[in-house]
Amino acid sequence: MEAVQDAGVVVTGAGGGIGAALARRFAAEGARVVVNDLDAGKAKAVAEEIGGIAVPGDASAIVGDARDALGGTVDVYCANAGVAFEDTGADGPLDEKSWALSWDVNVMAHVRAAHELLPDWLERGAGRFVATVSAAGLLTMIGAPSYSVTKHGAHAFAEWLSLTYRHRGLKVHAICPQGVRTDMLAATGSAGDLVLQSTAIEPEDVADALFRGIEEDRFLILPHPEVAEYYQARAAGPDRWLSGMNHIQRTWEEGK
Repeated sequence: MEAVQDAGVVVTGAGGGIGAALARRFAAEGARVVVNDLDAGKAKAVAEEIGGIAVPGDASAIVGDARDALGGTVDVYCANAGVAFEDTGADGPLDEKSWALSWDVNVMAHVRAAHELLPDWLERGAGRFVATVSAAGLLTMIGAPSYSVTKHGAHAFAEWLSLTYRHRGLKVHAICPQGVRTDMLAATGSAGDLVLQSTAIEPEDVADALFRGIEEDRFLILPHPEVAEYYQARAAGPDRWLSGMNHIQRTWEEGK
């Protein structure tokens, strides 16, 4: 793809799952790829596989090192690292540790990366920011308040970047899949089993959807096309949609 040929690409959380699939696809399309992951061994393994460069560490703090590894320029930044918890306990939705980590990884890592990247992108009049959000960022996921809320935040931040800077050359894409067969899906527990497993897709399907979106210059990337219908139904009839989701919630509680 011409849009990414020889581009300097950073993919966070790329030691496995969606991130690894994105890294492989960008490399296959001729990009120079930095593979980031907290797990240095996983980052190195994927980088060696695709001929990329491993830059392990906290996704919030690797832009400078990644830029240096790419020779001074980042053309595409994939804010893919994320965390998910089934964190509705007997005492309600307040698990301080999961909320703090979710805000930091799912939202603030995107904000920090954009803060570092925007000056160069705006000066050049070109740059591409890819946020792995989730259908939960458009809808809501039962049993996972910190995930749902912070993914809404990640989607809102991606929208803000797009509406603020698109006339200055910034391309933004928000990837919003439902279930994807990754370790993160497993971390959603019984709620994920009920809501997501039956329609779960492979990480490579997410990468394919992103590249179709890049070709068509689309902001919203929906690897599960039916999410568009759910999103419209939620906006058009919020009480009906909430009642339907509450029915799923009750089904989940009865099956626990």
